[in-house]
Amino acid sequence: MTQPPYKRILLKLSGEALMGEQGYGIDLAMMEKIASEIKEVFDLGVQIAIVIGGGNIFRGLAATAKGMERASADYMGMLATVLNALALQNILENRGVVTRVQSAIDMRELAEPYIRRRAVRHLEKKRVVIFAAGTGNPYFTTDTAAALRAMEIGANVIMKATKVDGVFSADPMKDKSAKKYDSLSYIEVLQKDLRVMDATAISLCMDNNLPIIVFNLNVPGNIKRIVEGESIGTLVTGRNNG
Repeated sequence: MTQPPYKRILLKLSGEALMGEQGYGIDLAMMEKIASEIKEVFDLGVQIAIVIGGGNIFRGLAATAKGMERASADYMGMLATVLNALALQNILENRGVVTRVQSAIDMRELAEPYIRRRAVRHLEKKRVVIFAAGTGNPYFTTDTAAALRAMEIGANVIMKATKVDGVFSADPMKDKSAKKYDSLSYIEVLQKDLRVMDATAISLCMDNNLPIIVFNLNVPGNIKRIVEGESIGTLVTGRNNG
């Protein structure tokens, strides 16, 4: 069997991805589907770290828009990511995938504290590591947490899961003429305000030349295909290759 081109990946999952067709909370059937996709890649010997959002339970920015103080709202959003991380851990371990949750906010009864060297050691020991509670700081998104953790653990790529086939010139759900990009540069993403990830996350990736692949999580096998080297979704790097 040929060695996958990506040996260590950071998978960014949104909270919304976990609620499936529900309007709120965790859809266990969707979680089982995501866990199956992760296990497929795990069985290839790829080291997997995951950053998970909390928008299916609580969105800090939405609460702030309604008058809640921003820092408090963001901390509540971080706690929502911990709920999602624990749920995903449970389902992965039911499938025989040894998993550790590391939280940026100290809650030792539920998760390990985030320690970079320990996280790397878990990966080397063939454990999936789920990073919860974002960066542990308000005003920073889980996209920024994904970029930060990916660089800290030496990931080869950030794989950002979405509901569409990549990055488009407009919202493909609303605009049928929207053009899909096969590749983009970090600068183009920022200049065109394409909302791949927030500007802080894109800038971090650009400064450290960390590629981002935006793909459709709803297509079965996509994570495995990307890891095996197929061109899926949109690749964001320092140079646009067309």
